[in-house]
Amino acid sequence: MARVRAGAKIAGVDREQLREIFGWLLPGQSLVTSDPLHGNARFSTRDFNQLDFITSPLCDQCGLPFDRMEDEGQICGACSADPPLWQRARAPFAYDDISSSLILALKRGGQRNGLSVFAHHMMDAGRELIDTCDVLIPVPVHYRRLAGRGFNQAGWLADAVSRLSGAPVQHGYLKRVKASPSQGRFSARQRRQNVAGAFALTRRGRERLADLRVVIIDDVYTTGSTLNACARAIQKARPANIDVVTLARVVAPRNPLI
Repeated sequence: MARVRAGAKIAGVDREQLREIFGWLLPGQSLVTSDPLHGNARFSTRDFNQLDFITSPLCDQCGLPFDRMEDEGQICGACSADPPLWQRARAPFAYDDISSSLILALKRGGQRNGLSVFAHHMMDAGRELIDTCDVLIPVPVHYRRLAGRGFNQAGWLADAVSRLSGAPVQHGYLKRVKASPSQGRFSARQRRQNVAGAFALTRRGRERLADLRVVIIDDVYTTGSTLNACARAIQKARPANIDVVTLARVVAPRNPLI
C-alpha cells in the first residue's frame, strides 16, 4: 500500500488548507512534539512559551535584535560597515533548537502541516514589507536538488504567505544555476564563496521585475550570503526595492549598535 506523505493533497486540496477551512473537524497536533491538542491548535502553551520571538529593538536593515533599547530606525555596526543588498529583513523566530526542529521537519521531512501557522508569523514580523510589495520571490533550489527532494521549502512558504496576504508569488523569475554544496558547517566567508554566481534571473524575471517592490522569501537567514546572492541577481532587473522575510534568523552573537 502506498504511503501518504505528511502534507499530501486530498482531491487536489492541500491538507493544511483543509485544516484552515474545516479545522473544527480535524484534531489539533503540536508542531513541536506531535502531541494531540484540542481544537485546531498547532502549539501548546508550553510550545508557545519555548519559541524565541524576535522583537524590537532591532537593526532596521538586517533585523538582528539589539542588546539594549534603542530608537527605531537604527542600523547595526555590521550593516553600516558592509550594507546588505536589500533594504530591510525581518523574521519572527530566532533560530534555536525549537525553531530549527520546525524548519528541519519542513525542509528535510517535507511536512507541510505548519505552513499556515508559519505564514501568519512571517506576516506579523514582515507585514509592512509584504503589504507594500508587488511580488514575492522564493529562494530557488537547483533543479537537481529539486528533482531529488521533490519540493522547495522556500516556495512552500512563499505560497503560504501569498495565500494569507494576497501578494503574488513568482517561482519562475529567479533560478539557481550553480549546484553548491550544503552550507551547514561553512564559515561566513565560505558561504559567500559557495553562493557566488549561484543565482540568475530568468528571461521573464529580467523583463518583468523592473520598478517592482520585491520581497525575497526563505526559511532561515544565517549570514545573509544566500539572500545577498539572490538580491544581487534581482538587482540586474532594476527593481524599485528589495526586502527579505524569512521564517527564522540566527541571532547570536547579539548585535552591537555602531
